[in-house]
Amino acid sequence: MSVWDDLQGQPAVVAQLRQAAEGEGLTHAWLFTGPPGSGRSNAAKAFAAALNCDQEDVTLRGCGQCAACLTILGETHSDVAFVRTEKVTITIDEARELVSTAGNRPSSARWRIIVVEDADRMAERTTNVLLKAIEEPTPRTVWMLCAPSPADVLVTIRSRCRPVALRLPPADDVAALLVKRDGVDPGVAERAARAAQSHVGIARRLARDPEARERRLETVRLPLTLRGITAAVLMAEKLVKIATEEANSSNDERDAAEKIALLATLGAPESGTLPPAMRGQVKQLEEDQKRRAKRSVTDSLDRTLTDLLSFYRDVLIIQMGNAVELVNVELRSDLEDFARHSTAEVTLVRMDAINKARKRITTTNVAPLLAIESMAASLI
Repeated sequence: MSVWDDLQGQPAVVAQLRQAAEGEGLTHAWLFTGPPGSGRSNAAKAFAAALNCDQEDVTLRGCGQCAACLTILGETHSDVAFVRTEKVTITIDEARELVSTAGNRPSSARWRIIVVEDADRMAERTTNVLLKAIEEPTPRTVWMLCAPSPADVLVTIRSRCRPVALRLPPADDVAALLVKRDGVDPGVAERAARAAQSHVGIARRLARDPEARERRLETVRLPLTLRGITAAVLMAEKLVKIATEEANSSNDERDAAEKIALLATLGAPESGTLPPAMRGQVKQLEEDQKRRAKRSVTDSLDRTLTDLLSFYRDVLIIQMGNAVELVNVELRSDLEDFARHSTAEVTLVRMDAINKARKRITTTNVAPLLAIESMAASLI
């Protein structure tokens, strides 16, 4: 097993990063781009592990078995920082702290590596704080920025980074990964990969959680019941409810695991009252989790709308002659009936309404329910 095994369907990217890890074409700043689910942050993590791998033979770096690889993949290596935000944006103070960290020499590894997983969540003035550090890099420091597309990063930053462009892997590759790594039944893996539209993380959740699969199917079937304004309002309420339940389901498991890990790290007693110092750290964790929960509902709602969009995508495919495979194969008869009662032009207008709602929810302070109600009314 190597650090590259999880990068399914990305042979060109793996070849590029392998060469750099072996010393050919290595530079101080990299920009990983690709649609959600393409694995850009996983690619950056794998590359960081390969760069600091303990193997002396450069062709073996990225072994996935040595202490350096394991601690980097586990995000516990002292010389590799992973930066992601649970808020809307990365603050300017956080950016300054990154620059300060980047100025330190690595303590034990070959490279000090800064992986910024949400480079698209920085305002222009915040990005400018990083600019000088990337323009005039500290020796032995490598920056890795991740964003959905090059356009999401300032051109001044983009021009100083080597691009790594990822694509969504084929659904068959995602299914194979779920079977190999997670032991998922092949049939379940195939359906989950297709329903997730090749998003690896979402496919894993769908494969593992029957309730998540049921919530998604409920979302996709909603257009079949859309018959007037009252139905549109009810549909909006249902979509927000489904997204909230999905976010809470994911957060509850993650929050509990984080609290257990923190208490173990602090050496907390198994029972009884925690000492004051420990209570403060637990309270801080709980506050961070509350902030994350707010953003996770927004992200979940965006994903729920993406699932809804897959219904109309399939309708359009049918209306255009079934040129490619459907996402929601199990609903083919319903989709075909729906397609007969509208046109491709109408379907495109409905898809545009969903995408506009997604943009409003993720980039403005609009109340999600109002945005979804407006969208649902335009789908009638």
